[in-house]
Amino acid sequence: MILTFLPNELYYTISALLAGLVLFGIYLMSKVEKARFGNIVSSLAMLFAIILTLIQYDIISVWIIYPSMAVGLLIGLYWIRNAKMIQMPQLVALYNGFGGAASAIIASFAFMGINATEDLFSKISSLLAITIGVITFFGSLVAAGKLHKILPQKPIVIPKHQLVTILLLILSLALIVLGIIDVLPSNLILYSLIVVTTLFGIIFCIRIGGADMPITISLLNSLSGVAGAIAGLALQDVLLVAIGGIVGASGLILTQIMCRAMNRNLMTILLGKTTTAKVAQIAGEERKRHSSDDPVEVLRNAKEVIIVPGYGMAIAQAQHLVKRLADVLTEKGVKVKYAVHPVAGRMPGHMNVLLSEANVDYDDLYEMDAINDEFKNVDATIVVGANDVLNPAARNMEGTPIYGMPILNVDECKHIIVFNYDLKPGYAGVENPIYDRDEGLSLILGNAADTLAEFIEKIK
Repeated sequence: MILTFLPNELYYTISALLAGLVLFGIYLMSKVEKARFGNIVSSLAMLFAIILTLIQYDIISVWIIYPSMAVGLLIGLYWIRNAKMIQMPQLVALYNGFGGAASAIIASFAFMGINATEDLFSKISSLLAITIGVITFFGSLVAAGKLHKILPQKPIVIPKHQLVTILLLILSLALIVLGIIDVLPSNLILYSLIVVTTLFGIIFCIRIGGADMPITISLLNSLSGVAGAIAGLALQDVLLVAIGGIVGASGLILTQIMCRAMNRNLMTILLGKTTTAKVAQIAGEERKRHSSDDPVEVLRNAKEVIIVPGYGMAIAQAQHLVKRLADVLTEKGVKVKYAVHPVAGRMPGHMNVLLSEANVDYDDLYEMDAINDEFKNVDATIVVGANDVLNPAARNMEGTPIYGMPILNVDECKHIIVFNYDLKPGYAGVENPIYDRDEGLSLILGNAADTLAEFIEKIK
């Protein structure tokens, strides 16, 4: 029997208001210029949700909770002060993992009958929440490890990988059934399920390559919400169900949007079928390095320019230099826009976050569909650390990982200035025909932070 402090009607009403605030915050975050305020709204709603939970279950006077909350607060403050923008993808992955772990812990108590009803529905819900929560936690750890380069970013494939994955999934489902029919001790079921789902989460995610991490992070975000919602069902907590459902649904919607943006099928990504390709055997130094025109003069004479940022900009932490270059051009009367591909980088909105940190005006950021028709009309396009998202091979090279993926129409521009580290293919391993253009191409190779700084001095 779960004891509650507030009348159910009052608790449900406040829960609905808080869930509405979270939804409103998410809505605001979909508008770039209102994203910061939306984040504050959702964060405050979650804070009040925590306070409401402490009051509702009459545990506000349990002192042991507060040292734990203080530790969490200190960790959060430490990350706020020390985490760099380039580390946001792995930080988001960790947050997803912690959400899954919290749901798994709550569901474990529910399964053991600690402060929860022990009916059939509660058992089913708690076992499902444990399964999804543990998979989310360890899958997120793998994702964060790949993004932080603790683990290889390339797909890791073990012998009989797909067979092992399927067997672990079947074993997880079997343990859930055994837990429901109650033929084995609850402790044995719980520990076995945690071990099996841990292995499943790790083996499942190590096969996904770094370039597919934006979709993976979106999916893990969705799973963390689903785990929370199911844990809420096990505890009969309407607030947890509502908030978890919102997170799960929004994450799933974002996952589908990003899959469409990459022209990928979610299942093929999760099975690792689209993340590998035979990398071209042409060294970057052997490719053409000439420039048909002086890029400095091209930009000095330009009236309209589009900047295309990519993951290389994030690695070089060159977003402030990109903004400085744009400012120099603007002072010379050049109209500058930024073209942002939806899957550029290693997390949803990665480029938006970096450019926002550099104080780029929100009105200058354009999504792919809104700006693609403009490339053929502008005087120049500046590419900073981007490759696959503008590779024309996506239109016609069947059988490659990027075939069919919508791209930025950079190749239609009169003059392209590329600030990339080298001329090797992008993560997909597909050569970029843009690099072989006979005219209208300037290649400026090296670390973007260095090459941009030198270039800015020349163009002033």
